[in-house]
Amino acid sequence: MKAMVIREFGPPDVMRLEEIPTPTPGPDEVLIRVHAVSVNRTLDLAVRAGTYAVAAALPHVLGVDPSGVVAAVGPGVTARRVGDRVVTRQILRPGTATAGPAILGVHAWGGYAEYVKVPVTATHPIPHGLDFAVATVVARHAPTALSMLRDVAKLAAGEWVLIMGASGGLGIAGIQVAKSLGAHVIAAAGADERVRAAVDLGADAGINYRSQELTAEARRLTGGRGVDVVFENIGDAELFPRAFASLARHGRLITAGAHGGGTVPLDVKSLYLNTITVIGSTGQVTPDDLTVTLQAAAEGRHRVLIDRVLPLTEAADAHRIVANRSGTGKIVLQPSRETS
Repeated sequence: MKAMVIREFGPPDVMRLEEIPTPTPGPDEVLIRVHAVSVNRTLDLAVRAGTYAVAAALPHVLGVDPSGVVAAVGPGVTARRVGDRVVTRQILRPGTATAGPAILGVHAWGGYAEYVKVPVTATHPIPHGLDFAVATVVARHAPTALSMLRDVAKLAAGEWVLIMGASGGLGIAGIQVAKSLGAHVIAAAGADERVRAAVDLGADAGINYRSQELTAEARRLTGGRGVDVVFENIGDAELFPRAFASLARHGRLITAGAHGGGTVPLDVKSLYLNTITVIGSTGQVTPDDLTVTLQAAAEGRHRVLIDRVLPLTEAADAHRIVANRSGTGKIVLQPSRETS
C-alpha cells in the first residue's frame, strides 16, 4: 500500500510517499481502506514536527481520524463485516492513573495511508447518506464537544457560552452542541470571515478577537454579567486571560487544546474571589455520543466546515495550509477515492 511515512521529525516535507506492506488484521482487529482523514494542528502538525508532548516512534504514519470501508477482519471479529462503512475513534486504549491514552496516529500508525489497522472496538458505523469526509470531521470533534459541554462543564439551557476558536473543528462542533443544549452562544474567532462562518452555523453573536476587545465585547453582549462557560481550545498567552476575564461569577472554563502555546497567565485572585472553575478535559466520549452526532449530521442537524479535500500525495501542502491558517474549515486528505 501507499502511505505518507515520517522517518525523521521536521517540516512538512519529511512526510514522503512510500510503498509499504499492507497490514494484516490480528485478533479483534479490522483493516480499513481509508477514504478520508483530516489534518489536525496538534495531533498531526505537532507530532510531525516532533513538538508533541510525547514523541511518536519512528518511522511513523500520521492520521488520528480515518474513515473508510472495512477491507478485512481478523479472528474473533463479529461486530463488523467486510464492506461496512466506518469511522474510527482516536482513543485505542484508555489512559490509566500513571499514563495517558493510546492515540491512533500518535502511538500507532494512523490513516495517512491507503489502509489502516485498528481494534474493532475503535470503529463505529457511518449512517447511510453521510460521506466519508463529513463523517471523519464529525467523529473527530462533535462527540468530544458534546461530552465536554454536556457532561463535564454541565452547560444548561439559558446559559451563555463563549466559544473560542469558533471556526475550527472543535469550535464549530461546540457552537452547534451548545445551541442544541439551549444555550446562548458567542462565537470568537480571529478573522471577520471566520466569525461570519460561525454565526452562520447558529451562534447568537460573534467577536473578532484580533480587532475587538474580547472581554469587553463578551460582557457587553451579556448585559455586563459575563458568560457562564468558556469553551477554550487555543491556549494562547494573550487570549486565554481575556476569555477567563469574560466569565461571570461561578463561571466555568473548559479547555481541550493548546495550539496557541499552552502556557498562559492565570488571575488567581479572580479565580477564587469569583468561585471560578477551570477544567482540563478531552471529554468522556461514548459510542452513544458518536451515534447521536453522526445521525444528527446525516439528518442535516449538525454541519461541518470543510475547506478542501486533497489527495494523500498533497499531505505536505495540507500541513502548510493549516500552519498558515489560510482557510476556513478542515482540510481533509483522501487516500482512496469513494466509490459508494
